[in-house]
Amino acid sequence: MTLHSKLRGILLDIEGTTTPISFVHEVLFPYARSRVKDFLTTNWHYAEVISDVALLRQEQEAESEVTLRNFAPAADQIEATSNYVQWLIDQDRKSTGLKSLQGKIWKQGYLDGTLAAPLFADVRPALERLHQNGITIAIFSSGSVLAQQLLFAHTEAGDITTLIDAYFDTTTGPKTAGESYRKIAAQLQHRPADILFVSDVAGELEAAKEAAMQTLLCIRPGIRHSPALLILRFTVLPRYSRCSALADLLTGLY
Repeated sequence: MTLHSKLRGILLDIEGTTTPISFVHEVLFPYARSRVKDFLTTNWHYAEVISDVALLRQEQEAESEVTLRNFAPAADQIEATSNYVQWLIDQDRKSTGLKSLQGKIWKQGYLDGTLAAPLFADVRPALERLHQNGITIAIFSSGSVLAQQLLFAHTEAGDITTLIDAYFDTTTGPKTAGESYRKIAAQLQHRPADILFVSDVAGELEAAKEAAMQTLLCIRPGIRHSPALLILRFTVLPRYSRCSALADLLTGLY
């Protein structure tokens, strides 16, 4: 596939694209899991937390009877909600209520320095070059917008939020639905065909292609794909670049 010469925007996944998957699964998830009950106890009365809990309650009520058997009777609502949140984290469920609540829990860890997000070494230089060339840079992640903003504000390479123009989460729609990408294009005020979506997840790339976006498959070290099959469907960006592949991409476009 040849990338369109009128590229106006870049839409990036986070986990496995800009940031190692290990940070999410081995640092962020355990941090939230171990603190959710204390967080709920302290913040139960706040409107934003009440909203998250309401979403979680709706989701739990829709679970199958088999799933509900995983939860023993809880002494109170906080314990019941905490148990369900911990189960969702263990399942890596893409739950809007969960993701919103996790972002609020992570906020304290980022602010007190306990959490600092690693970026692949090529990410900041590439984003700086894209920004300098007037390309709209946006993020689409299953994590909440708050969680995304906190991550990019507290990276080991410093605060890079000035390089990012927009953030999108599952309130826009599922990452595997073409309509989500059409909504994003409309909000960015670019044609889908003028936006390049970069991800390590084939199902997300398929959805973006269905919405007429350009796509790049990001292959990072330690991530297993089926290269022969995927290369037939997507342009492949090994390791997201070796120092500056996204930036080098611009050389051929401008």
